[in-house]
Amino acid sequence: MKTVVFGAAGWLGRAVLQNLAGKHDIRAFDYGPQAWEAYRDIDGDWNGGEVVHGDIADYHAVEQAISGVDCVIHTAVYFVGDPNDDKPFLINLKGLWNVLQASQEQGIRKVVHIGSCQTVHPEGIFFSSEVRRPDGSLYAVCKRLQEEMCRQIHEAFGLPIVVLRPDYIVDSRLGIGKYREPLNVRNGLVCRHDLAEACRLAL
Repeated sequence: MKTVVFGAAGWLGRAVLQNLAGKHDIRAFDYGPQAWEAYRDIDGDWNGGEVVHGDIADYHAVEQAISGVDCVIHTAVYFVGDPNDDKPFLINLKGLWNVLQASQEQGIRKVVHIGSCQTVHPEGIFFSSEVRRPDGSLYAVCKRLQEEMCRQIHEAFGLPIVVLRPDYIVDSRLGIGKYREPLNVRNGLVCRHDLAEACRLAL
C-alpha cells in the first residue's frame, strides 16, 4: 500500500513515518527542506521513501502529491501566532479542502485526519447543532471547521475519512513535549508514537 503523509516533517508526522516504515510505501509531503530541520536533532534524517516539497494551499501541488497513492494521512497544522497571519486559514482549512477534494477525485481508499480535542465538549457531550465547545480561539474554530469539512465531503461523495481527536501530543519515550519541555503530571497527554500507530491502523 502506498501512503502520502502531509505534514510529514512535523512532530507527529515524523512518528508516522517511523511507524509506516517497512509496512507501506511512503510519500512524505511538507513545505520545504527547512521543515525537516525542526526535529532533525530528535528524529535524525529521513530517507525511507519519496519526499515531496510543496504548498498544501496549492491545489495542484496537493493533487500531484496524492496521485498514485492508496491512502492519505493528514497531519499538517499551523498554530496561530500573529492575528494578521492568513496561514491558519490557508494551511488548516484550504489545505485540508485540497487534500479531501483531490482524494475524492482520485478515488483514495481512506483519509486519516488529525483533529483535536478542541472539538470535544468538556463535559463529554456529543456536539449537535445546539452544542458547541465554549472556545472561540482561532485554532479551535479551525479544528471545528475541519471536522465539518470532513463530514460534508464524506456525506457528499462517500469518501472514507477517519478523524482522530488527540489532546496534547508528546513523546513518552523521551519524556518531552513538542517544544522539548519536560513532561509534567497532567491529563490529556498522548504519545506521538501511539497516535502514529492509530493512524496506521485506521487505514
